[in-house]
Amino acid sequence: MKTQFKDALWIGKLTLCLALTATALGGVGAAHAASAPGDVVGKVSVGYQGWFSAAGDGSPVNAWGHQNLEMWPDMREYTTTYQTSFANFGNGQPAKMFSSYDQSTVNVHFNWMTQNGIDTAALQRFVNEITPGSTLKAQRDGVALKVMNAAQSAGRKFYIMYDTSGGTAGMQADWTNTIVNTLHLTSSSAYAKQNGKPVVCIWGVGYHFFPNPTDGAAIVNWFKAQGCYVIAGVPGDWRTGTGSGNTQAGYGTVWPICDMIMPWQVGGGPDEPWMTADFAYCNSHNIDYQSDVYPGFSFHNSNAGSPANQMPRNHGDFMWSQFALVKKVGVPSAYISMFDEVNEGTAIFKCAEDASMSPTNQWFLNLDADGKHVSSDYYLRLTNNGGKMLKGQLPLQALNSTPFVINSTIANGTYRIIGRGSGRALDVGGQLIANGSPIDLWDYNAGSNQLWSIQSIGSGHYKIIGAQSGRALEANGQGIANGTAIDLYDYNTGTNQQWSIVPTDNGYFKIIGVQSGRALDVNGAGTANGSGTELWDYNGGLNQQWSIGPQ
Repeated sequence: MKTQFKDALWIGKLTLCLALTATALGGVGAAHAASAPGDVVGKVSVGYQGWFSAAGDGSPVNAWGHQNLEMWPDMREYTTTYQTSFANFGNGQPAKMFSSYDQSTVNVHFNWMTQNGIDTAALQRFVNEITPGSTLKAQRDGVALKVMNAAQSAGRKFYIMYDTSGGTAGMQADWTNTIVNTLHLTSSSAYAKQNGKPVVCIWGVGYHFFPNPTDGAAIVNWFKAQGCYVIAGVPGDWRTGTGSGNTQAGYGTVWPICDMIMPWQVGGGPDEPWMTADFAYCNSHNIDYQSDVYPGFSFHNSNAGSPANQMPRNHGDFMWSQFALVKKVGVPSAYISMFDEVNEGTAIFKCAEDASMSPTNQWFLNLDADGKHVSSDYYLRLTNNGGKMLKGQLPLQALNSTPFVINSTIANGTYRIIGRGSGRALDVGGQLIANGSPIDLWDYNAGSNQLWSIQSIGSGHYKIIGAQSGRALEANGQGIANGTAIDLYDYNTGTNQQWSIVPTDNGYFKIIGVQSGRALDVNGAGTANGSGTELWDYNGGLNQQWSIGPQ
């Protein structure tokens, strides 16, 4: 399992999302890659284990496999499930689990990828499990075909990632005899191509699995000779050979022959100077670079003595900080560790939101572990937003503005209101509290001038009251025209102080003035601190959409 090989150099060097200042965000590097966009360059890829089996699933293993779980999947959308020996969920429902050998399971997963902007899946193929004639190889071959079918149906791409953590022998024969000539995976329209070549990743190049750089170079060159585009999954200190000391000596001659470098990050955190230098090295050597992004890490149930929730997710802020740094440095490609890795707490697919959705007879890393309730699809939606930011469809945002849950209505309560296009908070300028105080955007800092009491007044309308001032969000002077400024004023039941809050998509809302019928809008689609707000005809712009979430 890859996360056993953590790069301690990064621990304690987390560039947290809220620590990115507006000044720093101004220095975004220009995106550059050795290759033009393809199925991995300029795309969001995910690692896909597909290794869960169940007794009675009809697979070659036909027994429970990889069931020492750290997280429990949200089981509500699977059509075929299997009863486990775990205690019932907290809500009393039986603890059932899916099997990755069911085509219906893999279809569900790839449909989630399509719905959430994930372009490509890297199917993990452990080299110590592909001995010809073995039960495990038959299992992995069967799952590979199901992945191919699901990717074709869902319009996604996939490729083989050989994991060498358990051994290195047999990859060449497996590629030729099984992947190409028996399963015919590379002939599929869904098999990922980059620069016109089938993609393959060798995870473990430079680690002690390949202690001799001659062997590492030989395997890379062999796959290149087969016409493949070769990604090398490497230690975090691949370039310097320092820090955790995972990189074996002499590998400086191997990196230039790789098509893409993907340094493994799980167990550490983002570090801007390190990533900038890595990216610069790759650019100077005409190598593509792919940043590794992950939501958090926990290995408590599988590894005695390992702390629970070892690398906390911080309700998405940890993962978003990595996306923000990748965008800031200008790296165009990201690899997410992992899609379905519930054994080590890195899964981004739909998992149990709280104890009501997981078995009661042991600890599980439920999604509310860090004190916020988030929906089971939250990390898929966060990945979708992070991918849009990397692709230039959203501007660089320090703040994670992904709504914790998707609501169709807003309950009475106090909220932060975050612009979808800016990632900045709806703010009373200068912390003013007087009538007429202007409303603008600013980095969220949990100040009371950035918190809003939203209260239903019936008929689907709301008043929005500043927590600091006690005054209402209103259209200045009862204006109704495009460009009317938004400010604070004593609430007087005027329709210029009443708002409809209407869902758009992915958990965001438009906020429409009852009197004017126009939207709460950021002037000129501004994203900087201090950008003003106004009324404008709703046109679906990101500057007219807002996340409304807990403070």
